Amino acid sequence: MEPGLRFADLLRQLRAEARLTQEELAEQAGLSPRSVSDLERGINRTARKDSALMLASALKLTGPVQEAFVAAARGRAEPARVLAVRSEAAPESSAAAATRTLPRDIGGFTGRERELTGLEKSLAKRAGGGLVGIYAIDGMAGIGKTTFAVHAAHRLAGRFPDGQFFLPLHAHTAGQSPVDPADALASLLMTAGVAAQHIPPGLEARAAKWRDHVAGKKILLLLDDVAGHEQVRPLLPGSAASLVLVTSRRRLTALEDAIVISIDTLSPDEAWALLVRLAGRADLELDEAAGREITRLCGFLPLAIGMLARRLRHHPARTAAELAAELAAARDRLAVMRAENLSVAAAFDLSYQDLTADQQRLFRRLGLTLGPDIDAYAAAALDDTSLEDARRQLDELYDHHLLTEPAPGRYLLHDLLREYARALVAADQPIQARAAVERLINFYAHVAAGACRHIATWTTAGGRLPPTDPPASAPQLTTSQQAADWLDAERPNLHAAVSYAAAEGMPLHSIAIAAAMGGYLRARGHWQQATAQYRTALRAARAAADRRGEAGMLDELGLLQQLTGDYPDAVATLTQAIELFGELGDKPDQAYALNHLGLVYGHTSDFRAAIDCHQQALELALAAGDKLAEAVSLTDLGMGLLMTGAYPASIENYQQALSLFRGLGSTFDEADALTELGFAWRLTGDYAAALAHEREALELWRQLGDRLGQAWALDELGMVHQETGEYSAAAACLEEALELHRDLGSRHGEIVALNDLGELATRTSAPEKASEIHREALAKAIELGAPAEEARALAGLGRSQLAGDSAEAARNLREALAIYQRIGAPEARLVQDTLDEHGL
Repeated sequence: MEPGLRFADLLRQLRAEARLTQEELAEQAGLSPRSVSDLERGINRTARKDSALMLASALKLTGPVQEAFVAAARGRAEPARVLAVRSEAAPESSAAAATRTLPRDIGGFTGRERELTGLEKSLAKRAGGGLVGIYAIDGMAGIGKTTFAVHAAHRLAGRFPDGQFFLPLHAHTAGQSPVDPADALASLLMTAGVAAQHIPPGLEARAAKWRDHVAGKKILLLLDDVAGHEQVRPLLPGSAASLVLVTSRRRLTALEDAIVISIDTLSPDEAWALLVRLAGRADLELDEAAGREITRLCGFLPLAIGMLARRLRHHPARTAAELAAELAAARDRLAVMRAENLSVAAAFDLSYQDLTADQQRLFRRLGLTLGPDIDAYAAAALDDTSLEDARRQLDELYDHHLLTEPAPGRYLLHDLLREYARALVAADQPIQARAAVERLINFYAHVAAGACRHIATWTTAGGRLPPTDPPASAPQLTTSQQAADWLDAERPNLHAAVSYAAAEGMPLHSIAIAAAMGGYLRARGHWQQATAQYRTALRAARAAADRRGEAGMLDELGLLQQLTGDYPDAVATLTQAIELFGELGDKPDQAYALNHLGLVYGHTSDFRAAIDCHQQALELALAAGDKLAEAVSLTDLGMGLLMTGAYPASIENYQQALSLFRGLGSTFDEADALTELGFAWRLTGDYAAALAHEREALELWRQLGDRLGQAWALDELGMVHQETGEYSAAAACLEEALELHRDLGSRHGEIVALNDLGELATRTSAPEKASEIHREALAKAIELGAPAEEARALAGLGRSQLAGDSAEAARNLREALAIYQRIGAPEARLVQDTLDEHGL
């Protein structure tokens, strides 16, 4: 007699021998499928007498065997006694073998074609090999591992004629411990037809018996819900012709020779198809948008989708739109995702309970994270632990499929797991939870401030540290590339941190992070994010009466408004910054803000006001003895002088600034000066010097990763090529510049590039194309309020019309002349020459 046999195992074996599914046994016994399932899973360890009698009848048990079965079902006899009585009644025969015990396949199985195809191809490659084919199918709770494995087993069943066995090992069954390998072997042997009295005691002896029993056979063994590799190893057959499919919520990294199939969430299309199939409602396809929103709110998790699909099936009066709205508005989405006594949260509970106390604490706190993902440094700050401990705990959570690792060293919670973790952390002490988030914010502020020291910028607001201690562990960012890579990875998290810090009483951290990101966000073209962060941090600075922080954010915001063409607001914002810096006695920062205001006036063609701003800035920089501010002021003043035709003075300023920048080691400003100096050389006709300067500038801009700088250098390169007759090279540079300006949202730069391309079309005898391009530039320049480019578009349009409608050409050229004369631009002379040349 085998004392280790449970009634659950006995019932499963007898049902398998009778060739019945759980549903079929339930129907024949007059019970619910749930009752049979609960008995086989050990949730209900005993049954009532009437239920036991009905099960015995359905299993065709009679006489002493029936009496022993009923006694075992009621807990009054050992389950193994049933097999012993049966064996005594037929001593000459062994137990009946049940060689096909796979659960019912799902007729409308949805998706996973890539994984299924990969499995079949892998099997084909392994054919004739000397090892058992072992496939570890892992994934998070509710992802559909068992469904996938069962479906795959049915597809492959024909290749394994000697038996297909299904054995649940209950690593995550509520109220039940994982099946001991010795008990699992007993169940396998009895299912395969070995009589109970012939099953030896002890794990090793049973494993040997199992391998001997299936030696030389082609069997498929599906081990479901495995706790770890120790539970699997003894159950593996020795025959190389066999296949073992293992499902687990853990990554079975210690299971030798196993090929891993990690099951991910469904694709949006697969998730939608699953919802439609399970809901079984024709009207669902009429509201596809709502249905797809349901699957998105389910995180494309099959378990959650299935529960909500069944709600739609059983509530035909409710619409998909109503359910989607309920989900979207729910404070606790997981509470909506349940069916009878099953729920997504309960499935997650079982995974959470597998964790140690330290792992559970980190998992809960990960629910507090502000952005989409996290690395080990940030996790260490969040959990107030060492970097080594944080890495180890993150790896453990990853192995439990409670985290994914979409990029090396970056960890991500599934949306529903994030909600689950947040619900758990709500049970923690609020003070502890807030302290964890504050540590995370402080980490981001200090590291961002350090990173910005390696990122070129137009202001000095970055690098300001919050008045708190730095984190115990932080990445060492010693180069511009390392800093840029860190900011790239953390950008969404830092953006969220700015808002959280401003709203939750950490204004200095909000300001520090927003300021630290300024140069990076401008260079990479994330201007909308930068603007939003500056506004948030500005409100925080004003609420905290931090005047220096307020002035810095005004300067940053005004600069962004200038770049995006919001000129009236830029003037107002920068004027406030200049006044605040003046009140604070901060001459260098006041100089920078004045230079930024001068750039606005330059774009709006108020060249006199621009020059005045830059001259004032230069005086402040000299008074403060700030060489960098001095050089920046010289560069910007050079542009003002260039626009008014003072070419020699402009070039002298640029050359002086370039020397200062190189001495200071400011690569960003060096690239800027080279770009502007190349422009000046082109206007004076020194195309060789212009070409050399623009090529050097472009290389520096590319090294810095500054897309706006690249756009301006490319634009100037295109104009130099145009002047030297290299029209193909000119077109390539100008079109790339236009694309960059448009992608960045640089409205002024876009108009300049359009006018450049229009002039190129005129030179290459394409007047209709030139006219079209200049008309587009004209409309945009008028809308933006950029008179110099408006005049340039009119002049270009007029020149493109000279060979056709001379009257219209004259009107456009005269209008361009009037604007150039009004703003004091030297281009007025060139337009007048064109009019005189053609007698217009």
